[in-house]
Amino acid sequence: MIASVVAIVALIVGVTVPLFRPPRATLVCNARLPKTLTGDDILCCGIDLGIASGKAAGLLWTRSGQLVLMDLDTGEVRGREQLVPPAKAVSHGLRQVEALGAGKYSLLWPNGAMSLVEVAAPQPGSQAAQASRRPIHTLTSTPPVKGPQPRAALLRRSDGGATTRVALLPNGEISILRQVAAENLAGDEEVRSNQAVLHEDFAADIRAMTMDREGNTLYAGTKDGLLARWQLKENGQLAQREVTRAFPDRRGITALALLLGDVALAVGDARGGLSTWFPVKTEAARRLRLAHQLRPHLSAVRQIVPSARNKSLLSLDDEGAFHWDYVTSERSLLSMAAEPGRPWRCVALGLRGDSLLGLDASGALSVWRIDGGCPEISFHTLFGKVLYEGYDEADYVWQTTGGEDFEPKFSLVPLLFGTLKGTFYAMLFAVPLSLFGAAYASYFTTPALRQTIKPVVEIMASVPSVVIGFLIALWLAPIIERWFLAFFLSLVTLPATFVAFLFLWQLLRRMAWTKRVESGYEFLVLVPVLLAGAAMAVWLAGPVEAQFFGGNFRQWLFHGPLGMRYDQRNNIIIAFGLGFTVIPIIFSIAEDSLSNVPYSMAAASMALGASRWQTFWRVVLPSASPGIFAAMMIGFGRAVGETMIVLMATGNTPILDWSPLDGMRTLSANIAVEIPEAPVGGTLYRVLFLCAVLLFLLTFTVNTAAELVRQHLRKRFGQF
Repeated sequence: MIASVVAIVALIVGVTVPLFRPPRATLVCNARLPKTLTGDDILCCGIDLGIASGKAAGLLWTRSGQLVLMDLDTGEVRGREQLVPPAKAVSHGLRQVEALGAGKYSLLWPNGAMSLVEVAAPQPGSQAAQASRRPIHTLTSTPPVKGPQPRAALLRRSDGGATTRVALLPNGEISILRQVAAENLAGDEEVRSNQAVLHEDFAADIRAMTMDREGNTLYAGTKDGLLARWQLKENGQLAQREVTRAFPDRRGITALALLLGDVALAVGDARGGLSTWFPVKTEAARRLRLAHQLRPHLSAVRQIVPSARNKSLLSLDDEGAFHWDYVTSERSLLSMAAEPGRPWRCVALGLRGDSLLGLDASGALSVWRIDGGCPEISFHTLFGKVLYEGYDEADYVWQTTGGEDFEPKFSLVPLLFGTLKGTFYAMLFAVPLSLFGAAYASYFTTPALRQTIKPVVEIMASVPSVVIGFLIALWLAPIIERWFLAFFLSLVTLPATFVAFLFLWQLLRRMAWTKRVESGYEFLVLVPVLLAGAAMAVWLAGPVEAQFFGGNFRQWLFHGPLGMRYDQRNNIIIAFGLGFTVIPIIFSIAEDSLSNVPYSMAAASMALGASRWQTFWRVVLPSASPGIFAAMMIGFGRAVGETMIVLMATGNTPILDWSPLDGMRTLSANIAVEIPEAPVGGTLYRVLFLCAVLLFLLTFTVNTAAELVRQHLRKRFGQF
């Protein structure tokens, strides 16, 4: 058994360990630019889609307006594509190339005309054919900018077909051109153009700009640390403007890029700092807020390359060193320093996130195959508060599903909280009933009745938990919802009825038949009393609800001072379900412990004039306390590890709220819910094994503490 337990622990820990393994980069090929090209000739570089098949190919955009396709295994040029400039554009080469992901590039021509092109994916065929056939499709183009040539320009095309061009003019103006294609009454397509100009005092100081894929949000950073955001209408006019000072020390903003999803903005500054920002809700409006600080560079950040697959990014500084970081976890995944005299000039990430390309000043191209491991995971994301995209404050969040741009959230705090919360309410219900029941059965009732009660209670433990979960979810939960106020009133009427009956019983004790009832048959008169208390709660529920709660108690709970929302599958239901499974365990062990106390001790106490209750409280209970404590801890461990009941009878919502009227999600139920959707070896798969490790550690800690306390109690009360 020990070997089996050790093997299980080794298995779950072994699957979990890679979560914290650092990423690895393996150099797969080196090549040099052809003699006709130098590092200064390259404006932008990229990695071909064929890298996944093991054949590395580089895409190099030159200042002369060519796309050079290189076989990085051999260093040979496999193809050249000369780009065709838009109409009326002079073909003297390119001024700017911006990689937009998924094979799309934005091109700026010398006279201010722009093109949005797409490089086709590799074609089937031989290796030579795959390396040479890369047709370039022009998706859209814009006419030249009137007047002086722009300092910088951006071009985007939305999914709806709208084209947006933003040009930063030398006179400090920001020119916006929005082109929308629409059908006229004759069925012909016509392009409607709208122009707008932004006049900003700081426009001449802008050093970096970027825009989202839909062309609706424009960002800019200045040389003195101002960060600006403009929201545009459908016609390109300004809808909302925000300007904030990103850095109090006025350090310049040197690079901007939007991460996957176009929500978080990566900001590089003149001192090498790298951070991410996104809008959060404030009292006035949504304002940009600093969300994450990443590992800084030693010099100004020159280029930021976001991943097209996850929330990671590459950043290149002026000294030619680059970092690869994951934003949500703030983990530094990889760092490549520049060799003396050979700084990196251009870097690129593969579309699948498993490859990296670098071009240095000497014209050498290097490709690494990277194994990022589980970059989303860190101790901070697992157990700390994280400010996620779309959230206004840092919080503990578990959420593993979403769209293509989804940001995984793996906080285990809500699951640990839900586990302890459900166990707390279950023990709050089960411990008093099971311990008082064990005390009554072992010491106050007759031997014949005890021999009947104990087997019946132990049979409860044989009921499958899936049956209990089914019954409390589909049968008990609707009943509690219907008689919700009556349930709370019963917490008052049952004790009140019981106390009133005790006063009445003092008057009836003069009768002879009461002595027989007090000799182990008290439950015969207490059962009708408890039923009367429950009936009184049901009878009072309607008038009380109408008089004090406006006829709707649940609505009053939500809109009243408590602000509590009622969920049909809540912790009250869980308390009944888990309590039903825990009561037999605690009752059986506690009853055995109480029954094993030598009768001679109780007889000696009563011979000295003590009552049965005094004898039980002062003599029997302390002697049996080690076993009773062990029973409670075993019941606690049983409740912690229960799966089916909490899976079926709760909403499985991972929230942090002590309210008994809300649901929760436990570690065990989380494993059952998520494991069918977890790819083997993926991050979610390993995090679920981490949940299993935490469950083992929790039960191991509880059992160890219980044994230590039991031994201490045994030494203290063993003398009796």
